[in-house]
Amino acid sequence: MPVTEDDALRAEVAALAPWFHNIDLNGIPTAPDHFLGDYPRDKFAGFAQVLPADLTGKSVLDIGCNAGFYSVEMKRRGAERVVGIDSDDRYLAQARLATRALGFDGIEFRKLDVYQVAELGERFDLVIFMGVLYHLRHPLLALDLIREHVAGDLMLFQTMQQGSDTIAEVAENHPFFMPGTYDKPRYFDDPGYPKMHFIEHRYADDWTNWWAPNRACSAAMLRAAGFAILDNPEPEVFLCRTAPVPYAQFGPAAVYPAKGAAA
Repeated sequence: MPVTEDDALRAEVAALAPWFHNIDLNGIPTAPDHFLGDYPRDKFAGFAQVLPADLTGKSVLDIGCNAGFYSVEMKRRGAERVVGIDSDDRYLAQARLATRALGFDGIEFRKLDVYQVAELGERFDLVIFMGVLYHLRHPLLALDLIREHVAGDLMLFQTMQQGSDTIAEVAENHPFFMPGTYDKPRYFDDPGYPKMHFIEHRYADDWTNWWAPNRACSAAMLRAAGFAILDNPEPEVFLCRTAPVPYAQFGPAAVYPAKGAAA
């Protein structure tokens, strides 16, 4: 029997397996047996409404694009320029295959990690930064670099979280001791105080799952990096807008990677 176009596409999909994004390539799913179901489409349905329905004329940067699901969805909404970056060659190959199969021209995919975003040399109307933070050794640095170099207006952010979803009221200035005592402040033990859980070994069999903030910590880190939270449609999903970086008048908030000088 002659090989059909569908047969050829199925072979290409299989050659790039496993896929983490289940994308429907005109009737050919890339990860039909995903342990999270129809992922990330089902996930996206829970917060898609907070993003502009019409992105005509807008630019989008998808950091950690994986197989390109969100890059494609932003192109569906009319984005003029979409750039997806990832550090994994297989994910980038999957993304290029998916966009070709779906007929979406004009999506650019580049091999870069989040610490290299300055190399893009441009700011974007919307930055998508989902499913990346907890894989990073230096998560707050990543948010600082995004804010400094590529975030032009909106950012859609998501991270794995653990601990309480409550958010405690936190004083702007913390005392060293409880007034009149030598006792440590008790609010550090509040489940809703911003906390970042460090995972020394593996989480869900993945050694790159380093961090699991609670909801309050995710929100606090975003604000500390210079993002105002516009919406929080799900506990781990935040829509943000660029805002003044706190304490910027005192100098840089972080030590940025240096290129080095010639000897």
